[in-house]
Amino acid sequence: MAEVLALVVSSVHAYEGRPQDGPRPDPEPVSRPEVRVRAGLGLVGDRYFNRPAHRAAAVTLFAVESLADIGGDPLNTRRNIIVRGIDVDLLAREKAEFTLDTGDGPIRFQAHTAATPCRWMDTVLAPGAFRALRGKGGARCTPLTDGLLRVGQATFTRHT
Repeated sequence: MAEVLALVVSSVHAYEGRPQDGPRPDPEPVSRPEVRVRAGLGLVGDRYFNRPAHRAAAVTLFAVESLADIGGDPLNTRRNIIVRGIDVDLLAREKAEFTLDTGDGPIRFQAHTAATPCRWMDTVLAPGAFRALRGKGGARCTPLTDGLLRVGQATFTRHT
């Protein structure tokens, strides 16, 4: 069984400019107990929702296990769905389809590419996080079905 640890929706891009200047403040808390997912569009309320340039990367999935040797708050990765118990980076490498179900029905996703870390990770997580997260930065995905995700236990199914 997998677990959804956090859901992150942000209407603004907080990591712009120089990392030494610090992130832009969010106008509202980014952590949510639940999020509405729309097929082909992303997470309702997120800055990448329904953006044509980001359709193949509308949702980012991140495994908290990637922070085991780094530390830091996984919310600071700014990945949308933070999970435990799923090999997220393998999903990205294999461009796999998968479903997550947190109790309101399965939501199908297509993984497209790896979510590469940026230099901001050294500032918001820990020194050296940028390099340490290479190859472990998560997966950029497109939702294929509509649904609702909640924080908590989840059923994960990888499709072939």
